[in-house]
Amino acid sequence: MMNALIYRGPGDIRLEQLPAPSCGEAEIRVKVDACAVCGTDLKSFLHGNPKITPPRIIGHEFTGIIQTRGGAVSGYAVGERIVMATSVSCGLCAYCQRGWTNLCADMAAMGFQYEGGMAGFVTVPSRAVRNGHVVKVPQTVKPEHAALAEPLSCCVNAAENCGVAKGDTVVVVGAGPMGIMNALVAREFGAAKIILAEINEARLRQAEAFGFNRLVNPAKDDLAKVVKRMTRGLGADVCIVAAPAAPPQEQALGLVRKRGVVCLFASLPAGGSLLSIDSRPLHYNELRVVGTSDSTPAQVKRAVALIAGGSVPVDKLATHVLPLADFQRAFALMQSGESLRVVLTP
Repeated sequence: MMNALIYRGPGDIRLEQLPAPSCGEAEIRVKVDACAVCGTDLKSFLHGNPKITPPRIIGHEFTGIIQTRGGAVSGYAVGERIVMATSVSCGLCAYCQRGWTNLCADMAAMGFQYEGGMAGFVTVPSRAVRNGHVVKVPQTVKPEHAALAEPLSCCVNAAENCGVAKGDTVVVVGAGPMGIMNALVAREFGAAKIILAEINEARLRQAEAFGFNRLVNPAKDDLAKVVKRMTRGLGADVCIVAAPAAPPQEQALGLVRKRGVVCLFASLPAGGSLLSIDSRPLHYNELRVVGTSDSTPAQVKRAVALIAGGSVPVDKLATHVLPLADFQRAFALMQSGESLRVVLTP
């Protein structure tokens, strides 16, 4: 038997005991020792999620040790630590054939269509194994840090989509955990100046520990003027909007230079996702606006390398490590803004 967090509907997530899952010939069973709580998990709890068919074990930012390997599985050994690219692709559609597995036409995600990682054990489905979604992690990496590979990989996707390069000035709007991770990854990609904007003063104080070049509260200071001042009037090379609100997405076009890139990283809620954008700077300044969603196995591997390399301060990102039974406290910490990433341990 094992403990597991079961999503049964909006406002109804329960800690229950279930039999440990079986492991098929082409599958891998993992003993989970850490699963981070994503903002999607919190939103599913508060408002429901049409992508999840209850009852379902939630959690997709997990890591663990291979306990059982099916007889048809090769390349993995019992005792190895793994994480996953948890949006599992079909490997067959036009998008998968181009390597855009995160945009698969027949996506099935851990914690949504497959049972997730907020449990004592999780079975990695055969098509995830077959399509390369299982990524090994060096044994030197702590579980609570390895669990951050999946969210960090989404930021790798954003940096790649934006073409962040050495010497760039990057503005990140939103200093929640994903905003800070985006800023950290941009720095790893070679950005020389990182400007982090956030209207929540408590969030800004949390961000001080990461050593970014400038922290700005747009409610108090004119962000566009700060950016222009720091770029000799040009504007940033890239602006990544990690705040789930329409105004900062609309205003981002005024923060970048000619041929600059605006990345809409945060999703807006259904029914509130329309933007009002001035097309003239988009046209005359030849700007690019890109979206970014999820990540590919290659991006998860890059995130693992960043974590294992020690240059990304994951110890400052995983602010709270709690037992699975304290999931309600985890949600409360996230809602209050006291935490960055909360990690649950079975």
